[in-house]
Amino acid sequence: MIYNTQQFFDQYQAVAQLDTQLHDQIATICDTVKQQGDSALFAYNEQFDRVTVDTLEVPQAQLQQAYDTLDAELRQALELSYQRIYDYQASIRYQNQPNNQEMYEVYHPIERVGVYVPGGKASYPSTVLMTATLAKVAGVKEIVVVTPPQTNGIAQSVLAACHIVGVDHVYQIGGAQSIAALAYGTETIPKVDKIVGPGNQYVAYAKKLVYGEVGIDQIAGPSEIALIIDDTCDVEAVAYDVLAQAEHDEMARTYVISTDLALLEQLEGRLSTLAETSERRDIVTASLRDHHYAIYADDFEACCQLMNEIAPEHASIQTANPEQFVPYIHYVGSLFLGSYAPEAIGDYIAGPSHVLPTNRTARFQHGLSVNDFLTKHTVIQLSRDTYQQTYRAAATIAQDEQLYNHQQSLTVRMRGENND
Repeated sequence: MIYNTQQFFDQYQAVAQLDTQLHDQIATICDTVKQQGDSALFAYNEQFDRVTVDTLEVPQAQLQQAYDTLDAELRQALELSYQRIYDYQASIRYQNQPNNQEMYEVYHPIERVGVYVPGGKASYPSTVLMTATLAKVAGVKEIVVVTPPQTNGIAQSVLAACHIVGVDHVYQIGGAQSIAALAYGTETIPKVDKIVGPGNQYVAYAKKLVYGEVGIDQIAGPSEIALIIDDTCDVEAVAYDVLAQAEHDEMARTYVISTDLALLEQLEGRLSTLAETSERRDIVTASLRDHHYAIYADDFEACCQLMNEIAPEHASIQTANPEQFVPYIHYVGSLFLGSYAPEAIGDYIAGPSHVLPTNRTARFQHGLSVNDFLTKHTVIQLSRDTYQQTYRAAATIAQDEQLYNHQQSLTVRMRGENND
């Protein structure tokens, strides 16, 4: 079905981010880990992942071995991705402001960070690179990775990526229990200051529960992309851009917006054909059936309005002049312009992190960057002249608020001086 703009707005609703029925179960898991530590983690590995491990930590020697024995082409690809991510993040890292001012900011890396790397249906070395590299550039002293245990061991590509980045510890534990371990600490796993990385509902809910005990990056929902296209686009390429999102999982959302109705009809036909032969056919067809939207927009303004309303994780503009949209599109996780910037290149190697806000949270949330691994504070050192010019106004406000010791703290410094 192809919607017009009004039809889309009438029926569109953001998906519920978290299944509230899971709350009690996840709260119990987190509390059990808090109380029982490592013993709970071993038990949950057997209960949820059906895997028995001798030790929670993967030795550094195993990371080195995974790197040494990895397929050479894949190893080089991971190294190129790491270098591009590192260089980009270094270029945007906040720097301390000059300290020859009366007020300025200084930045410090977070001491210890935990990274969740999903596992199970697939392995994600890219998630290691797109998270831990940022922490490394920031100067984080200790980087800890947790990832679900596997019957045949954690994927070699994931371990190799951990070696490339220089991760300090890798632990075989996943789900809500791993988030609790990072938040509270156990006999083996150190308590961290911040947890980042995507995961399923259990991981997302656990991150929400422990927020405040530790910092988190975001509450992640299903992956999504919205595209604006015109008759200059490569329809075949756009179709695969849609399928690339749809193959993530059955809940993945895809949107295609155009002022060209015939083009949308052509694309929809191509999607139907390609979905039937997709290697992940069941997932793709379910996603397209339940969460795909083709939207016919009246004009440029309507296209921008739709994009801002959807506020997608990924936005792709494949039109004759994609740059013209930049000033008008405000609420997206990452914006990809042109045919040679497909979303998939951002997943792996472009440079910005692929950990991005989902489910309309781009209205108030940005994608993960090196600066999310820094804390900052202001330094205030006023001169006598500046103090003379400002203290009386501050004291007046303090008096109005009936905070009289505040007032005295301000005025006592000027006692005996002629301030006129």
